[in-house]
Amino acid sequence: MKEYLLYFFTFTLAFLLSLYVTPLVKKAALQFGIIDKPDGNLKQQKDPVAYLGGLAVYLSFLISLALTFSFDQEVLGLLLAGTIVVVLGLIDDFGVLSPIVKLCGQCIAIFVLIRSGIYIKLEFLPWYVSFPLSFLWLIGITNAFNIIDVMDGLSSGVALICSLILFVMGIWNERIIIAIMAISLGGSLLGFLRYNFEPAKIYLGDTGSMFIGIMMGALAMIGDYTSKNTLACLAPVIILGVPIFDTLFVMYIRWRRGLHIIAGSPDHFALRLRKWKLSTKQTVLASYVIAAFLGGFGLMMVQVSTNSMSLWIVLSLITIALCIAYFLKKIDMTL
Repeated sequence: MKEYLLYFFTFTLAFLLSLYVTPLVKKAALQFGIIDKPDGNLKQQKDPVAYLGGLAVYLSFLISLALTFSFDQEVLGLLLAGTIVVVLGLIDDFGVLSPIVKLCGQCIAIFVLIRSGIYIKLEFLPWYVSFPLSFLWLIGITNAFNIIDVMDGLSSGVALICSLILFVMGIWNERIIIAIMAISLGGSLLGFLRYNFEPAKIYLGDTGSMFIGIMMGALAMIGDYTSKNTLACLAPVIILGVPIFDTLFVMYIRWRRGLHIIAGSPDHFALRLRKWKLSTKQTVLASYVIAAFLGGFGLMMVQVSTNSMSLWIVLSLITIALCIAYFLKKIDMTL
């Protein structure tokens, strides 16, 4: 009972802090001209919107943890890595950070996580496979939440749903570190979403999207999934399926078009759905439903007792994803 009271208090505190801090950060961003201006291409908002929303999420998350939870080596490693990417994001939001330098900074943050003992730990994987795999996973997820941050409330709302799924996973596995950090991040994101949902008054910026990404990647990576079947090790991929799908889809489309995979282009699934028939709000809400749907299947995979059932879930979801990708690819984005 005490643990559940702790979770409730942490979530509520993070939520209230985010509600309070976000307008302050917005005011500071507008005052110092840290804004996102419409360009008629990828940025189609009517008016300039403040950046630095990620700073409000970070501060709410950090303060709520500091007031409710003790810091061991894993927690300190997570917070230090998160702080590194927040600083990188702040510099990048000022527009003075090259992609190579940003990537190097992300690598340093991930090195901190691995040194803190935060990496993929599976009995059937030797360390010389686990370390590189952990590195690739964290780099991918850190940037995946940045990639889907193309629409009001999309990245923050999907991350909120994923954090709640990881909170449930932490409860099931009695991993209080995962549960408390996931619920703290969820509260911070819910408070921020009040100002980030359409029409957005403030954006996450790279500060927030990279911080969310590395936290989501790390918390998903260190969970216990394989007690009932080994294929459940793929559950984190399913839980974070929305940003992973968009990242792979965008990379494929850009490759087919002969573009650099990190070049900006209107190929994201959300932009294609909006170009099709859906409004921005409908697209974002549909993404929330899909994120919750995938999270439910991720939780289901952990509970089924056979590898064959997990394999059926994985193959079914891959088939559905390929069908959706085929449909999205047919949408004409040139008009």
